[in-house]
Amino acid sequence: MARNKFDTDEEIEQKLNLRIIPRMMKWVKPYGWWMLLSCVIMLVASGISLLSPYLIRMAIDQAIPAADYGMLIKISVFLVVTTLFVRFLLAAKLRLMTRVAQKIIVTIRKEVFTKLQALPFTYFDSRPHGKILIRVVNYVNSLSDLLSNGFIQLISDLFTLVVIVCFMLAIDVRLTLVCMAVLPVLLIVLVSMKKKQHEAWKQESYKRSNLTAYLSESLNGMKITQSFARERVNQGIFNDLCDKCKKVWIRAVNMNNIIWPVVDNLSTMGVALVYMAGIAWLGDGMGGTVTVGTLVAFSGYIWRFWMPIQNLGNFYNSMVTTGAYVERIFELLDEPEDITDRDGAKELPPIRGHVCFDHVNFSYEPGNPILKDVNFTITPGTSVAIVGPTGAGKTTIVNLLTRFYNPDEGKILIDGLDLQDLQIKSIRKQVGVMLQDSFLFSGTIMENIRYGRLDATDEECIAAAKTVQAHEFISAFPDGYNTKVTANGGGLSQGQKQLISFARVLLSDPRILILDEATSSVDTQTEKALQKGLDQLLKGRTSFIIAHRLSTIRNSDIIFFVDHGEIVERGNHTELMALNGNYAGLVNGV
Repeated sequence: MARNKFDTDEEIEQKLNLRIIPRMMKWVKPYGWWMLLSCVIMLVASGISLLSPYLIRMAIDQAIPAADYGMLIKISVFLVVTTLFVRFLLAAKLRLMTRVAQKIIVTIRKEVFTKLQALPFTYFDSRPHGKILIRVVNYVNSLSDLLSNGFIQLISDLFTLVVIVCFMLAIDVRLTLVCMAVLPVLLIVLVSMKKKQHEAWKQESYKRSNLTAYLSESLNGMKITQSFARERVNQGIFNDLCDKCKKVWIRAVNMNNIIWPVVDNLSTMGVALVYMAGIAWLGDGMGGTVTVGTLVAFSGYIWRFWMPIQNLGNFYNSMVTTGAYVERIFELLDEPEDITDRDGAKELPPIRGHVCFDHVNFSYEPGNPILKDVNFTITPGTSVAIVGPTGAGKTTIVNLLTRFYNPDEGKILIDGLDLQDLQIKSIRKQVGVMLQDSFLFSGTIMENIRYGRLDATDEECIAAAKTVQAHEFISAFPDGYNTKVTANGGGLSQGQKQLISFARVLLSDPRILILDEATSSVDTQTEKALQKGLDQLLKGRTSFIIAHRLSTIRNSDIIFFVDHGEIVERGNHTELMALNGNYAGLVNGV
């Protein structure tokens, strides 16, 4: 099968190292007291549970030989009570850490989503949206359990190991050394597997990201797929991505599965060595007698000794696995925010609509200029039409005016204020944008109209819809303005979506209005009705209109003909027709 763009993995420069831990800890810090309480609960539970083998030793070596039934009853009651108490503590810890885990998930997702909203358009233009989505959902889920429960378990296991070793040394030093004889082998296995495991899980994250990206794109383009009968080809691409995802996942899991059998086998080997040594030393008198009670108690401790060792192995696996996901999250959070407020940026006060481009140059990529020395001044209330061939830079002009991008050189001023010195949000509150690609959100028609001004009343929303000639078709729906629409306006025609989007922009009452091919999907009859509303709306407002339809632009106060990033002609319709240049050729279809 031919290679497709979803076969390409994103490269990550970061390596798995301990320096990522402090960055992760900032998400845990707000819940420090909860984590501390959980840690104390775990330590108390572990300490109490470790008394059991020691008490059993007392029962075997002291109470039973002496037929001391009173001691046996006391030991039995104590063991039952402490077992129930430990179960209660562990249940409380589980409930507590479940709440912490969910709060951490919310914290990380909020931070990631906030970052996404601050990133420039170029970030979303340069990668499939599915690869962004998987960071917010899957990778955050994988990280939360490690941050909330994993580190608590780590502290508990380390504490348990120390206490167990102390108990074991107190009972018999020789048996303790025999038990630990296999630890160097485990350490060698863990160190040798570290890099391979990390690489395996990083590859798994690559392939799962590719699969999610392709699935997201396929769902968005399903109508096009069916229109061109591409189902079989797309199924082949999807199957190929699924197979690759399966292979790398199986390899990663197999790498993980090497650890716990090693720990399990080593623990069994350690227990066997202790039994062999213990039986050989029973009553031998060599530096102390090994009693039956000592051997039974030591057996209980040695199994408890290897349990936290296994947990530490699992924690290590989790760290390696999650490390690959953390890199993707940090990669997103470290993306530079090209469009940000300067220190001391001021809020844009209510404006009149005076716009000035002062020798503006701009390029999306260095060495490939899009706008070249664009220079103009627009007085308040002027309607400006921008026309020209595709790719000439028309949309770029209005994108700079809304600070979706910053100019490479020159200044853009509104009412004499440099956009670079103003808060971005305050600019966009007074500059309304209506794009060619009208996007509607899941919800009702009323909610979509109110999207840009949440305090608007129903009457104000309906008035805006009437102005743009949308009221009639909205009222025709059984639920009227409460009609629910799916993501991107499923069930509505493109023209209906544009009219609803128009009402959304008009409701925000902008002083500067930008219409980027805003009537391209409206039929001629609707456009005539819409033009009446626009004539009323544009009065007293500065407007920039990008359109190909002559009827939309001919009544504009001034028309810019843009070609190769430069304004090559400017004037009203009559003046440009008399010039008999590029604009006249466009109108005459030359």
